[in-house]
Amino acid sequence: MKELTIAATVENIETVTDFVNEQLEALDCPMKAQMQIDIAIDELFGNIAHYAYNPDVGEATVRVEVTEDPLAVVITFIDNGVPYDPLAKADPNTTLSAEEREIGGLGIFMVKKTMDEIAYEYKDGQNILAIKKNLQ
Repeated sequence: MKELTIAATVENIETVTDFVNEQLEALDCPMKAQMQIDIAIDELFGNIAHYAYNPDVGEATVRVEVTEDPLAVVITFIDNGVPYDPLAKADPNTTLSAEEREIGGLGIFMVKKTMDEIAYEYKDGQNILAIKKNLQ
């Protein structure tokens, strides 16, 4: 398991992405899966940066774990910000036009659609969001 604790700012999304990609490359992660994970990082870490500590800046921890049989990567985002469960909101109605749809929710919807598992819990004053992507 590898872990990175960093200021939860939009400017650090690239650093987090590079950190995770370094672990993925060691696993010979397929490019499609890596791109989906990169989009998920952008969305999830971006949400932490924008909303968890607003207007202040706090830290977030990103943990990368590898599981075997099947080979998969689990990326966990942990912050001490405002409690927020992004999975509690209903999925957007994608049959409506962009003009008819409510603003927000599309990013987490994309993450839910491209990851094999996603789980959230609020425990000991921390938001803990984990995504899992099978690599085989």
